[in-house]
Amino acid sequence: MNLTPEEKRIGKNNFNEYINKTRSDMLTRREFLAASAVAAAVPSVGLGTFYFGYNKVKDPIRVGVIGTGDEGSVLISNINPDYLQVVAISDIRPYNQWRAFHGDQRSPGTYAARQGLMNVYGWKSEDEAKKKVKVYEDYKELLKQSDIEAVIIAVPLVQHHPIAMAAMQAGKHVLTEKLMAHDIAQCKEMGRTSQEQNLLLATGHQRHYSVLYDNAVHTIRQDVIGKIHHIRAQWHRNNSPLKDSWKPPLPHEWADELKSVSEKLDRAKSAADIERYQKAKTLLEMQLLDKTVDAAKYGYQGGTVPGEGSLEPYTYGALEELIRWRLWDRTGGGLMAELGSHQLDAASIFISALREDGKKVRPLAVYCNGGRHTFTNDRDSADHVYCTYEFPAQPYFDTDSGYKYDGYEQDPEKKIVVTYSSINGNGYGGYGEVVAGTKGTMILDAEKDAYLFLGASTKTQITVKKDAAVSAYETAGGTIDAVETNALGSYPPSRGYQEEMEHFAWCIRNRDPENKPRCYPEVAMADAILALTANISMKLNRRIEFKEEWFDMDHPDCPEDLLKNPSVV
Repeated sequence: MNLTPEEKRIGKNNFNEYINKTRSDMLTRREFLAASAVAAAVPSVGLGTFYFGYNKVKDPIRVGVIGTGDEGSVLISNINPDYLQVVAISDIRPYNQWRAFHGDQRSPGTYAARQGLMNVYGWKSEDEAKKKVKVYEDYKELLKQSDIEAVIIAVPLVQHHPIAMAAMQAGKHVLTEKLMAHDIAQCKEMGRTSQEQNLLLATGHQRHYSVLYDNAVHTIRQDVIGKIHHIRAQWHRNNSPLKDSWKPPLPHEWADELKSVSEKLDRAKSAADIERYQKAKTLLEMQLLDKTVDAAKYGYQGGTVPGEGSLEPYTYGALEELIRWRLWDRTGGGLMAELGSHQLDAASIFISALREDGKKVRPLAVYCNGGRHTFTNDRDSADHVYCTYEFPAQPYFDTDSGYKYDGYEQDPEKKIVVTYSSINGNGYGGYGEVVAGTKGTMILDAEKDAYLFLGASTKTQITVKKDAAVSAYETAGGTIDAVETNALGSYPPSRGYQEEMEHFAWCIRNRDPENKPRCYPEVAMADAILALTANISMKLNRRIEFKEEWFDMDHPDCPEDLLKNPSVV
Protein backbone atom coordinates (compact mmCIF):
# COMPACT_ATOMS: atom_id res chain seq x y z
CA MET A 1 0.00 0.00 0.00
CA ASN A 2 1.37 3.43 -0.92
CA LEU A 3 0.81 5.74 2.04
CA THR A 4 0.45 9.50 2.08
CA PRO A 5 2.68 11.38 4.56
CA GLU A 6 -0.07 11.64 7.16
CA GLU A 7 -0.84 7.91 6.82
CA LYS A 8 2.85 7.11 7.31
CA ARG A 9 2.84 9.31 10.39
CA ILE A 10 -0.02 7.45 12.10
CA GLY A 11 0.63 4.01 10.63
CA LYS A 12 -1.65 2.10 8.32
CA ASN A 13 -3.06 0.03 11.18
CA ASN A 14 -4.57 3.21 12.58
CA PHE A 15 -6.12 4.28 9.27
CA ASN A 16 -9.67 4.04 10.64
CA GLU A 17 -8.65 6.34 13.46
CA TYR A 18 -7.27 8.74 10.88
CA ILE A 19 -10.59 8.75 9.00
CA ASN A 20 -12.35 9.63 12.27
CA LYS A 21 -10.09 12.52 13.19
CA THR A 22 -12.11 15.42 14.50
CA ARG A 23 -12.07 18.89 12.99
CA SER A 24 -10.15 20.22 15.98
CA ASP A 25 -7.23 18.00 15.00
CA MET A 26 -6.85 19.54 11.56
CA LEU A 27 -4.37 22.16 12.75
CA THR A 28 -1.70 19.48 12.33
CA ARG A 29 -2.61 19.18 8.67
CA ARG A 30 -2.40 22.94 8.12
CA GLU A 31 0.99 23.00 9.81
CA PHE A 32 2.10 20.22 7.49
CA LEU A 33 0.90 22.19 4.46
CA ALA A 34 2.63 25.33 5.68
CA ALA A 35 5.86 23.37 6.03
CA SER A 36 5.37 22.10 2.47
CA ALA A 37 5.19 25.68 1.26
CA VAL A 38 8.50 26.46 2.96
CA ALA A 39 10.10 23.28 1.64
CA ALA A 40 9.08 24.06 -1.93
CA ALA A 41 11.08 27.29 -1.79
CA VAL A 42 14.29 25.48 -0.80
CA PRO A 43 16.00 23.93 -3.87
CA SER A 44 17.79 21.30 -1.81
CA VAL A 45 14.47 20.04 -0.40
CA GLY A 46 11.68 20.70 -2.89
CA LEU A 47 7.95 20.17 -2.78
CA GLY A 48 7.90 16.49 -3.74
CA THR A 49 10.67 15.52 -1.34
CA PHE A 50 8.83 16.99 1.62
CA TYR A 51 5.21 16.48 0.65
CA PHE A 52 5.29 12.94 -0.74
CA GLY A 53 7.85 11.68 1.76
CA TYR A 54 10.76 10.61 -0.43
CA ASN A 55 14.34 11.81 -0.07
CA LYS A 56 16.92 13.22 -2.43
CA VAL A 57 19.00 10.47 -4.04
CA LYS A 58 22.74 10.45 -3.48
CA ASP A 59 23.54 9.38 -7.03
CA PRO A 60 21.19 10.49 -9.86
CA ILE A 61 19.72 7.69 -11.96
CA ARG A 62 21.36 7.45 -15.40
CA VAL A 63 18.42 7.48 -17.78
CA GLY A 64 17.70 7.29 -21.50
CA VAL A 65 14.74 9.12 -23.00
CA ILE A 66 13.03 7.24 -25.85
CA GLY A 67 10.77 9.59 -27.76
CA THR A 68 11.50 13.32 -27.53
CA GLY A 69 8.41 14.71 -29.28
CA ASP A 70 5.73 16.83 -27.64
CA GLU A 71 5.25 14.81 -24.45
CA GLY A 72 8.84 13.62 -24.23
CA SER A 73 10.00 17.22 -24.36
CA VAL A 74 7.56 18.13 -21.56
CA LEU A 75 9.08 15.40 -19.39
CA ILE A 76 12.61 16.55 -20.24
CA SER A 77 11.68 20.08 -19.19
CA ASN A 78 10.49 18.79 -15.79
CA ILE A 79 13.56 16.69 -14.97
CA ASN A 80 15.34 17.50 -11.71
CA PRO A 81 19.07 16.90 -12.35
CA ASP A 82 19.52 15.97 -8.70
CA TYR A 83 17.46 12.84 -9.37
CA LEU A 84 17.93 11.99 -13.07
CA GLN A 85 20.92 12.32 -15.37
CA VAL A 86 19.97 11.97 -19.03
CA VAL A 87 22.82 10.13 -20.74
CA ALA A 88 21.08 9.20 -24.01
CA ILE A 89 18.08 10.03 -26.15
CA SER A 90 16.44 8.21 -29.03
CA ASP A 91 14.01 9.45 -31.66
CA ILE A 92 13.58 8.62 -35.34
CA ARG A 93 12.73 12.24 -36.24
CA PRO A 94 15.68 14.67 -36.64
CA TYR A 95 13.52 17.58 -35.49
CA ASN A 96 12.67 15.82 -32.23
CA GLN A 97 16.33 15.06 -31.63
CA TRP A 98 17.13 18.76 -32.13
CA ARG A 99 14.42 20.10 -29.85
CA ALA A 100 15.39 17.61 -27.13
CA PHE A 101 18.47 19.79 -26.73
CA HIS A 102 17.22 23.24 -27.74
CA GLY A 103 13.61 23.12 -26.56
CA ASP A 104 10.45 23.84 -28.50
CA GLN A 105 11.12 27.30 -29.92
CA ARG A 106 7.93 27.73 -31.96
CA SER A 107 6.61 30.30 -29.46
CA PRO A 108 7.30 31.58 -25.92
CA GLY A 109 4.48 29.34 -24.67
CA THR A 110 5.83 26.15 -26.23
CA TYR A 111 9.34 26.96 -24.98
CA ALA A 112 8.05 27.50 -21.44
CA ALA A 113 6.61 23.96 -21.53
CA ARG A 114 9.52 22.32 -23.37
CA GLN A 115 12.83 23.98 -22.52
CA GLY A 116 15.24 21.27 -23.62
CA LEU A 117 18.23 19.52 -22.09
CA MET A 118 20.60 22.46 -22.54
CA ASN A 119 18.42 24.62 -20.32
CA VAL A 120 17.71 21.86 -17.76
CA TYR A 121 21.38 20.99 -17.24
CA GLY A 122 22.93 24.39 -17.98
CA TRP A 123 24.89 23.30 -21.03
CA LYS A 124 25.88 26.27 -23.18
CA SER A 125 25.95 24.59 -26.59
CA GLU A 126 24.72 21.51 -28.40
CA ASP A 127 28.34 20.34 -28.76
CA GLU A 128 28.81 20.50 -24.99
CA ALA A 129 25.50 18.68 -24.45
CA LYS A 130 26.35 15.87 -26.87
CA LYS A 131 29.51 15.14 -24.91
CA LYS A 132 27.16 14.16 -22.08
CA VAL A 133 24.21 12.71 -24.04
CA LYS A 134 24.46 10.12 -26.80
CA VAL A 135 21.93 10.39 -29.62
CA TYR A 136 20.33 7.38 -31.28
CA GLU A 137 17.75 6.93 -33.99
CA ASP A 138 16.93 3.33 -33.10
CA TYR A 139 15.94 2.76 -29.45
CA LYS A 140 17.43 -0.75 -29.63
CA GLU A 141 20.88 0.81 -29.86
CA LEU A 142 20.16 2.98 -26.82
CA LEU A 143 19.18 -0.10 -24.80
CA LYS A 144 22.63 -1.58 -25.47
CA GLN A 145 24.25 1.31 -23.55
CA SER A 146 25.37 -0.44 -20.37
CA ASP A 147 25.42 2.58 -18.06
CA ILE A 148 21.69 3.29 -18.55
CA GLU A 149 19.70 2.19 -15.50
CA ALA A 150 16.22 3.29 -16.59
CA VAL A 151 14.33 4.63 -19.57
CA ILE A 152 11.54 7.16 -20.01
CA ILE A 153 9.26 6.20 -22.91
CA ALA A 154 7.21 8.90 -24.65
CA VAL A 155 6.45 7.48 -28.09
CA PRO A 156 3.14 6.88 -29.94
CA LEU A 157 0.85 4.57 -27.98
CA VAL A 158 1.27 1.63 -30.38
CA GLN A 159 4.98 1.52 -29.47
CA HIS A 160 4.66 1.52 -25.66
CA HIS A 161 4.49 -2.24 -25.28
CA PRO A 162 7.34 -3.36 -27.61
CA ILE A 163 9.74 -0.71 -26.30
CA ALA A 164 8.90 -1.28 -22.62
CA MET A 165 9.27 -5.03 -23.05
CA ALA A 166 12.63 -4.64 -24.78
CA ALA A 167 13.81 -2.24 -22.08
CA MET A 168 12.88 -4.55 -19.21
CA GLN A 169 14.44 -7.52 -21.00
CA ALA A 170 17.59 -5.39 -21.22
CA GLY A 171 17.47 -4.86 -17.44
CA LYS A 172 16.20 -1.27 -17.43
CA HIS A 173 13.54 0.19 -15.15
CA VAL A 174 10.72 1.84 -17.13
CA LEU A 175 8.62 4.96 -16.82
CA THR A 176 6.26 5.05 -19.79
CA GLU A 177 3.80 7.72 -20.76
CA LYS A 178 0.10 6.89 -20.53
CA LEU A 179 -1.74 4.81 -21.54
CA MET A 180 0.25 1.89 -20.25
CA ALA A 181 -0.24 0.09 -23.59
CA HIS A 182 -2.41 -0.12 -26.69
CA ASP A 183 -4.52 -2.99 -25.31
CA ILE A 184 -4.97 -4.81 -22.01
CA ALA A 185 -3.27 -8.04 -23.11
CA GLN A 186 -0.13 -5.94 -23.63
CA CYS A 187 -0.59 -4.27 -20.22
CA LYS A 188 -0.74 -7.66 -18.54
CA GLU A 189 2.40 -8.88 -20.27
CA MET A 190 4.26 -5.72 -19.27
CA GLY A 191 3.14 -6.05 -15.64
CA ARG A 192 4.14 -9.71 -15.43
CA THR A 193 7.53 -8.96 -16.99
CA SER A 194 8.26 -6.22 -14.46
CA GLN A 195 7.57 -8.73 -11.67
CA GLU A 196 9.63 -11.47 -13.26
CA GLN A 197 12.57 -9.16 -13.93
CA ASN A 198 12.23 -7.42 -10.53
CA LEU A 199 12.16 -4.05 -12.28
CA LEU A 200 10.04 -1.00 -11.65
CA LEU A 201 7.38 -0.17 -14.23
CA ALA A 202 5.64 3.19 -13.78
CA THR A 203 3.07 4.91 -15.99
CA GLY A 204 2.72 8.65 -16.38
CA HIS A 205 -0.70 9.42 -14.95
CA GLN A 206 0.78 12.43 -13.18
CA ARG A 207 -2.30 13.32 -11.09
CA HIS A 208 -1.01 10.74 -8.61
CA TYR A 209 1.73 13.28 -7.82
CA SER A 210 -0.40 16.44 -7.87
CA VAL A 211 -0.65 18.31 -4.56
CA LEU A 212 -3.96 19.70 -5.80
CA TYR A 213 -5.46 16.23 -6.26
CA ASP A 214 -3.87 14.81 -3.12
CA ASN A 215 -5.49 17.57 -1.07
CA ALA A 216 -8.78 16.91 -2.84
CA VAL A 217 -8.55 13.35 -1.50
CA HIS A 218 -7.82 14.73 1.95
CA THR A 219 -10.89 16.96 1.71
CA ILE A 220 -13.05 13.94 0.91
CA ARG A 221 -11.59 12.13 3.91
CA GLN A 222 -12.46 15.10 6.13
CA ASP A 223 -16.12 14.58 5.18
CA VAL A 224 -16.31 18.16 3.94
CA ILE A 225 -18.47 17.31 0.91
CA GLY A 226 -20.08 14.23 2.48
CA LYS A 227 -20.84 11.05 0.60
CA ILE A 228 -19.93 11.17 -3.10
CA HIS A 229 -22.81 10.26 -5.38
CA HIS A 230 -21.87 11.83 -8.72
CA ILE A 231 -18.79 13.04 -10.60
CA ARG A 232 -19.01 15.04 -13.80
CA ALA A 233 -15.82 15.45 -15.81
CA GLN A 234 -15.06 16.97 -19.18
CA TRP A 235 -12.24 17.97 -21.52
CA HIS A 236 -13.61 20.26 -24.22
CA ARG A 237 -11.33 21.80 -26.83
CA ASN A 238 -11.75 24.28 -29.67
CA ASN A 239 -10.04 21.98 -32.17
CA SER A 240 -11.57 22.31 -35.63
CA PRO A 241 -10.67 21.10 -39.14
CA LEU A 242 -8.75 24.34 -39.72
CA LYS A 243 -7.12 24.33 -36.26
CA ASP A 244 -6.35 20.78 -35.21
CA SER A 245 -3.59 20.18 -32.66
CA TRP A 246 -3.69 16.44 -33.47
CA LYS A 247 -2.89 17.13 -37.12
CA PRO A 248 0.41 19.06 -37.18
CA PRO A 249 1.94 20.03 -40.52
CA LEU A 250 3.88 17.41 -42.43
CA PRO A 251 7.55 18.19 -43.16
CA HIS A 252 7.05 19.32 -46.77
CA GLU A 253 4.39 21.80 -45.63
CA TRP A 254 7.09 23.95 -44.01
CA ALA A 255 8.83 24.67 -47.32
CA ASP A 256 6.92 27.83 -48.25
CA GLU A 257 7.35 29.29 -44.77
CA LEU A 258 11.10 28.54 -44.89
CA LYS A 259 11.36 30.37 -48.22
CA SER A 260 9.55 33.39 -46.76
CA VAL A 261 11.69 33.49 -43.63
CA SER A 262 14.91 33.14 -45.67
CA GLU A 263 13.90 36.14 -47.77
CA LYS A 264 13.18 38.18 -44.64
CA LEU A 265 16.57 37.20 -43.24
CA ASP A 266 18.30 38.40 -46.43
CA ARG A 267 16.59 41.79 -46.09
CA ALA A 268 17.06 42.15 -42.34
CA LYS A 269 19.22 45.05 -41.15
CA SER A 270 19.04 45.18 -37.36
CA ALA A 271 20.86 42.70 -35.16
CA ALA A 272 17.55 41.83 -33.45
CA ASP A 273 15.81 41.01 -36.76
CA ILE A 274 18.78 38.99 -38.00
CA GLU A 275 18.80 36.93 -34.79
CA ARG A 276 15.00 36.41 -34.90
CA TYR A 277 14.87 35.31 -38.53
CA GLN A 278 17.98 33.14 -38.20
CA LYS A 279 16.40 31.30 -35.27
CA ALA A 280 13.17 30.83 -37.24
CA LYS A 281 15.10 29.58 -40.27
CA THR A 282 17.02 27.02 -38.21
CA LEU A 283 13.78 25.77 -36.67
CA LEU A 284 12.11 25.34 -40.07
CA GLU A 285 15.18 23.63 -41.54
CA MET A 286 15.07 21.08 -38.72
CA GLN A 287 11.35 20.48 -39.23
CA LEU A 288 11.93 19.94 -42.95
CA LEU A 289 14.56 17.29 -42.19
CA ASP A 290 11.79 14.96 -40.99
CA LYS A 291 10.91 14.29 -44.63
CA THR A 292 13.97 12.02 -44.76
CA VAL A 293 12.59 9.65 -42.10
CA ASP A 294 11.90 6.08 -43.23
CA ALA A 295 8.87 5.58 -40.97
CA ALA A 296 8.03 2.20 -42.53
CA LYS A 297 11.37 0.88 -41.27
CA TYR A 298 10.05 1.39 -37.73
CA GLY A 299 6.66 -0.24 -38.16
CA TYR A 300 4.48 2.62 -39.41
CA GLN A 301 2.27 1.56 -42.28
CA GLY A 302 -0.16 4.25 -43.35
CA GLY A 303 -3.63 3.25 -44.49
CA THR A 304 -6.95 4.34 -45.94
CA VAL A 305 -10.08 5.68 -44.26
CA PRO A 306 -13.20 4.86 -46.35
CA GLY A 307 -15.11 7.72 -47.93
CA GLU A 308 -18.59 8.66 -46.77
CA GLY A 309 -21.27 10.08 -49.05
CA SER A 310 -19.53 12.31 -51.57
CA LEU A 311 -16.19 12.11 -49.75
CA GLU A 312 -13.33 10.28 -51.38
CA PRO A 313 -11.34 7.74 -49.29
CA TYR A 314 -8.50 9.34 -47.33
CA THR A 315 -5.13 7.67 -47.86
CA TYR A 316 -2.11 8.44 -45.68
CA GLY A 317 1.45 7.15 -45.73
CA ALA A 318 3.80 5.80 -43.07
CA LEU A 319 5.38 9.20 -42.32
CA GLU A 320 1.99 10.84 -41.82
CA GLU A 321 0.98 7.99 -39.52
CA LEU A 322 4.11 8.62 -37.45
CA ILE A 323 3.55 12.36 -37.14
CA ARG A 324 -0.26 12.29 -36.77
CA TRP A 325 -0.55 8.98 -34.93
CA ARG A 326 -3.36 10.13 -32.61
CA LEU A 327 -5.82 10.22 -35.53
CA TRP A 328 -6.02 6.46 -36.11
CA ASP A 329 -7.04 3.51 -33.96
CA ARG A 330 -4.11 1.40 -35.12
CA THR A 331 -1.58 3.75 -33.55
CA GLY A 332 -3.52 5.60 -30.85
CA GLY A 333 -6.43 5.25 -28.45
CA GLY A 334 -8.38 8.40 -29.28
CA LEU A 335 -9.84 10.90 -26.86
CA MET A 336 -10.37 8.35 -24.10
CA ALA A 337 -6.69 7.34 -24.11
CA GLU A 338 -5.20 10.79 -24.54
CA LEU A 339 -7.53 12.84 -22.34
CA GLY A 340 -10.23 10.74 -20.72
CA SER A 341 -7.79 8.36 -19.05
CA HIS A 342 -6.44 11.18 -16.87
CA GLN A 343 -9.85 12.24 -15.65
CA LEU A 344 -11.25 8.77 -15.12
CA ASP A 345 -8.07 8.08 -13.15
CA ALA A 346 -8.88 11.14 -11.02
CA ALA A 347 -12.51 10.09 -10.57
CA SER A 348 -11.51 6.62 -9.40
CA ILE A 349 -8.97 8.15 -7.00
CA PHE A 350 -11.74 10.27 -5.44
CA ILE A 351 -14.13 7.34 -5.18
CA SER A 352 -11.38 5.21 -3.62
CA ALA A 353 -10.39 7.85 -1.06
CA LEU A 354 -11.83 6.02 1.94
CA ARG A 355 -10.65 2.51 1.13
CA GLU A 356 -8.39 1.07 3.78
CA ASP A 357 -6.36 -1.12 1.42
CA GLY A 358 -5.22 1.73 -0.82
CA LYS A 359 -6.59 0.01 -3.92
CA LYS A 360 -8.70 1.68 -6.58
CA VAL A 361 -12.40 0.90 -6.68
CA ARG A 362 -13.21 -1.11 -9.78
CA PRO A 363 -16.01 0.16 -12.03
CA LEU A 364 -19.19 -1.81 -12.61
CA ALA A 365 -20.18 -0.80 -16.15
CA VAL A 366 -19.76 1.78 -18.90
CA TYR A 367 -21.73 2.99 -21.88
CA CYS A 368 -19.99 5.27 -24.38
CA ASN A 369 -21.47 7.07 -27.35
CA GLY A 370 -19.58 9.19 -29.85
CA GLY A 371 -18.14 9.44 -33.29
CA ARG A 372 -16.59 11.71 -35.88
CA HIS A 373 -19.01 14.62 -35.63
CA THR A 374 -16.79 17.58 -36.54
CA PHE A 375 -13.92 16.37 -38.69
CA THR A 376 -13.97 14.74 -42.10
CA ASN A 377 -12.76 11.23 -42.93
CA ASP A 378 -9.07 12.04 -42.46
CA ARG A 379 -9.17 9.85 -39.31
CA ASP A 380 -11.00 6.93 -37.80
CA SER A 381 -10.65 8.24 -34.25
CA ALA A 382 -13.81 9.79 -32.77
CA ASP A 383 -13.76 13.54 -32.19
CA HIS A 384 -16.67 13.45 -29.68
CA VAL A 385 -17.15 10.94 -26.84
CA TYR A 386 -19.82 10.85 -24.12
CA CYS A 387 -19.50 8.23 -21.38
CA THR A 388 -21.49 7.08 -18.38
CA TYR A 389 -19.63 4.94 -15.86
CA GLU A 390 -21.17 3.14 -12.89
CA PHE A 391 -19.05 2.67 -9.76
CA PRO A 392 -20.00 1.00 -6.48
CA ALA A 393 -20.93 3.43 -3.74
CA GLN A 394 -17.96 4.20 -1.52
CA PRO A 395 -17.60 3.51 2.18
CA TYR A 396 -17.89 6.86 3.85
CA PHE A 397 -17.40 8.76 7.10
CA ASP A 398 -20.41 10.52 8.53
CA THR A 399 -19.60 13.08 11.21
CA ASP A 400 -22.95 12.62 12.92
CA SER A 401 -23.06 8.84 13.17
CA GLY A 402 -19.36 7.98 12.91
CA TYR A 403 -17.52 5.91 10.34
CA LYS A 404 -19.66 3.24 8.76
CA TYR A 405 -19.72 1.19 5.60
CA ASP A 406 -22.76 1.77 3.42
CA GLY A 407 -21.56 0.57 0.08
CA TYR A 408 -22.51 -1.41 -2.98
CA GLU A 409 -21.92 -4.79 -1.35
CA GLN A 410 -24.75 -4.04 1.11
CA ASP A 411 -27.11 -2.61 -1.50
CA PRO A 412 -26.45 -3.05 -5.26
CA GLU A 413 -28.73 -0.08 -5.96
CA LYS A 414 -26.20 2.23 -4.34
CA LYS A 415 -23.93 3.45 -7.11
CA ILE A 416 -21.81 6.43 -8.02
CA VAL A 417 -22.34 7.61 -11.58
CA VAL A 418 -19.43 9.28 -13.37
CA THR A 419 -20.21 11.11 -16.60
CA TYR A 420 -17.46 12.14 -18.97
CA SER A 421 -17.42 14.07 -22.24
CA SER A 422 -14.60 15.10 -24.52
CA ILE A 423 -15.48 17.10 -27.61
CA ASN A 424 -13.82 19.13 -30.35
CA GLY A 425 -15.10 22.30 -31.97
CA ASN A 426 -16.13 24.00 -28.73
CA GLY A 427 -13.84 24.63 -25.79
CA TYR A 428 -16.43 26.05 -23.40
CA GLY A 429 -15.69 24.95 -19.85
CA GLY A 430 -12.21 23.68 -20.66
CA TYR A 431 -11.33 20.65 -18.58
CA GLY A 432 -11.82 19.60 -15.01
CA GLU A 433 -13.89 17.56 -12.59
CA VAL A 434 -16.99 18.34 -10.49
CA VAL A 435 -17.37 16.07 -7.45
CA ALA A 436 -20.88 16.14 -5.98
CA GLY A 437 -21.39 15.00 -2.40
CA THR A 438 -24.26 14.99 0.06
CA LYS A 439 -22.82 18.02 1.91
CA GLY A 440 -21.21 20.04 -0.85
CA THR A 441 -19.45 20.17 -4.18
CA MET A 442 -15.76 20.25 -5.05
CA ILE A 443 -14.53 21.51 -8.41
CA LEU A 444 -11.03 21.02 -9.81
CA ASP A 445 -10.35 23.21 -12.83
CA ALA A 446 -7.53 22.65 -15.34
CA GLU A 447 -5.21 21.04 -12.75
CA LYS A 448 -4.57 24.42 -11.11
CA ASP A 449 -7.63 25.83 -9.34
CA ALA A 450 -10.00 24.36 -6.76
CA TYR A 451 -13.40 25.50 -5.51
CA LEU A 452 -15.76 24.34 -2.79
CA PHE A 453 -19.49 24.95 -2.59
CA LEU A 454 -21.00 24.04 0.78
CA GLY A 455 -24.51 22.69 1.04
CA ALA A 456 -26.92 22.18 -1.82
CA SER A 457 -26.63 25.66 -3.36
CA THR A 458 -23.86 27.45 -5.22
CA LYS A 459 -24.01 30.54 -3.01
CA THR A 460 -21.36 29.52 -0.50
CA GLN A 461 -18.20 29.42 -2.58
CA ILE A 462 -14.65 29.03 -1.33
CA THR A 463 -11.94 29.69 -3.88
CA VAL A 464 -8.42 28.40 -3.41
CA LYS A 465 -6.29 31.31 -4.57
CA LYS A 466 -3.07 30.63 -6.43
CA ASP A 467 -1.16 33.26 -4.42
CA ALA A 468 -2.03 31.74 -1.06
CA ALA A 469 0.66 29.56 0.49
CA VAL A 470 -1.86 27.86 2.77
CA SER A 471 -5.62 28.21 2.47
CA ALA A 472 -8.48 27.28 4.76
CA TYR A 473 -12.12 28.14 5.08
CA GLU A 474 -14.40 28.82 8.00
CA THR A 475 -17.68 27.09 8.85
CA ALA A 476 -19.87 27.10 11.91
CA GLY A 477 -18.06 23.97 13.02
CA GLY A 478 -14.60 25.50 12.85
CA THR A 479 -11.73 25.95 10.42
CA ILE A 480 -11.30 23.25 7.75
CA ASP A 481 -8.42 22.79 5.35
CA ALA A 482 -9.13 23.91 1.82
CA VAL A 483 -8.86 21.54 -1.12
CA GLU A 484 -5.45 22.72 -2.17
CA THR A 485 -2.44 24.40 -0.76
CA ASN A 486 -0.41 26.03 -3.47
CA ALA A 487 2.97 25.32 -1.98
CA LEU A 488 4.65 27.13 -4.86
CA GLY A 489 3.34 30.52 -3.75
CA SER A 490 2.60 32.73 -6.75
CA TYR A 491 3.89 30.13 -9.21
CA PRO A 492 1.51 27.79 -11.07
CA PRO A 493 0.75 24.60 -9.14
CA SER A 494 2.88 21.63 -10.11
CA ARG A 495 1.10 19.21 -12.45
CA GLY A 496 3.12 16.36 -10.95
CA TYR A 497 5.56 15.62 -13.78
CA GLN A 498 8.66 16.52 -11.75
CA GLU A 499 7.48 14.72 -8.61
CA GLU A 500 6.55 11.65 -10.65
CA MET A 501 10.09 11.36 -12.04
CA GLU A 502 11.77 12.21 -8.73
CA HIS A 503 9.85 9.48 -6.93
CA PHE A 504 10.63 7.01 -9.73
CA ALA A 505 14.34 7.72 -9.23
CA TRP A 506 14.05 7.45 -5.44
CA CYS A 507 12.26 4.09 -5.70
CA ILE A 508 15.08 2.77 -7.91
CA ARG A 509 17.70 3.83 -5.37
CA ASN A 510 15.65 2.52 -2.43
CA ARG A 511 14.39 -0.88 -3.53
CA ASP A 512 11.81 -2.29 -1.15
CA PRO A 513 8.42 -3.92 -1.82
CA GLU A 514 6.66 -0.89 -0.30
CA ASN A 515 8.72 1.61 -2.29
CA LYS A 516 6.98 1.64 -5.63
CA PRO A 517 5.64 4.36 -7.92
CA ARG A 518 2.12 5.49 -7.15
CA CYS A 519 0.99 4.47 -10.63
CA TYR A 520 2.38 0.93 -10.57
CA PRO A 521 1.24 -1.71 -13.11
CA GLU A 522 -2.04 -2.75 -11.46
CA VAL A 523 -3.12 0.90 -11.14
CA ALA A 524 -2.02 1.81 -14.67
CA MET A 525 -3.75 -1.25 -16.12
CA ALA A 526 -6.99 -0.31 -14.36
CA ASP A 527 -6.76 3.16 -15.94
CA ALA A 528 -6.22 1.58 -19.35
CA ILE A 529 -9.23 -0.71 -18.83
CA LEU A 530 -11.39 2.32 -18.00
CA ALA A 531 -10.35 4.14 -21.18
CA LEU A 532 -10.18 1.29 -23.68
CA THR A 533 -13.42 -0.39 -22.60
CA ALA A 534 -15.20 2.90 -23.30
CA ASN A 535 -13.82 2.77 -26.85
CA ILE A 536 -15.12 -0.80 -27.20
CA SER A 537 -18.53 0.26 -25.91
CA MET A 538 -18.64 3.03 -28.50
CA LYS A 539 -17.76 0.60 -31.31
CA LEU A 540 -20.33 -2.00 -30.21
CA ASN A 541 -22.91 0.63 -29.20
CA ARG A 542 -23.82 -1.13 -26.00
CA ARG A 543 -23.39 -1.04 -22.22
CA ILE A 544 -20.47 -3.19 -21.05
CA GLU A 545 -20.09 -4.65 -17.59
CA PHE A 546 -16.52 -4.87 -16.34
CA LYS A 547 -15.24 -8.35 -15.48
CA GLU A 548 -13.08 -9.04 -12.44
CA GLU A 549 -10.78 -11.18 -14.61
CA TRP A 550 -9.81 -8.14 -16.69
CA PHE A 551 -8.14 -6.61 -13.63
CA ASP A 552 -6.19 -9.79 -12.82
CA MET A 553 -2.67 -9.50 -14.25
CA ASP A 554 -2.37 -13.28 -14.50
CA HIS A 555 -5.76 -13.98 -16.11
CA PRO A 556 -5.94 -14.22 -19.92
CA ASP A 557 -9.35 -12.52 -20.30
CA CYS A 558 -9.24 -8.93 -21.61
CA PRO A 559 -11.84 -6.34 -22.74
CA GLU A 560 -10.69 -6.56 -26.36
CA ASP A 561 -11.97 -10.15 -26.43
CA LEU A 562 -15.41 -8.57 -26.89
CA LEU A 563 -14.38 -7.31 -30.32
CA LYS A 564 -13.47 -10.83 -31.38
CA ASN A 565 -16.85 -12.19 -30.28
CA PRO A 566 -19.34 -9.30 -29.98
CA SER A 567 -22.24 -11.64 -29.22
CA VAL A 568 -20.74 -12.40 -25.79
CA VAL A 569 -22.18 -10.08 -23.15
